[in-house]
Amino acid sequence: MKNRMRLVRWIAVIAAAAVVSQPVAVQAQNLRKVIVGGGIAVAVTKFGPQVNKFVNDLTNHKDTTAIKTKVVPIVSVGSGGYVGAVQVMGTAKDVDRTKAVVQLEGRFNDFRIKALVPVGTTTATKNPDRIPNVGVSALLDYKL
Repeated sequence: MKNRMRLVRWIAVIAAAAVVSQPVAVQAQNLRKVIVGGGIAVAVTKFGPQVNKFVNDLTNHKDTTAIKTKVVPIVSVGSGGYVGAVQVMGTAKDVDRTKAVVQLEGRFNDFRIKALVPVGTTTATKNPDRIPNVGVSALLDYKL
């Protein structure tokens, strides 16, 4: 009888722990998203020039006074969070104005379309103010 009561208590403790820990697991997933998203922004800010140099070496590109490259974060319109990074290329003055690339998504029949629009802000909007003469020259992703 004593062993049975002990077993019932353990089952109750385990069941209570499972119920109580469920919100903690959800909060941990949200925290992971914040850390990953914030980590991308910090990594681009801190290591952008080194990553840019690596991409330029990889593609055998040398910046000139007319054409320049830079690594910036990708901002998703849906979540507003940072979802990756890209290297942009274009005229020096326009690349200097570029702060991020907004990712827009849509569907056309069976195709999923992702448009990457260079912009002068890190805030995502559905109608971004595109910076002319700048395009995406490399996509940088991180394996989670």
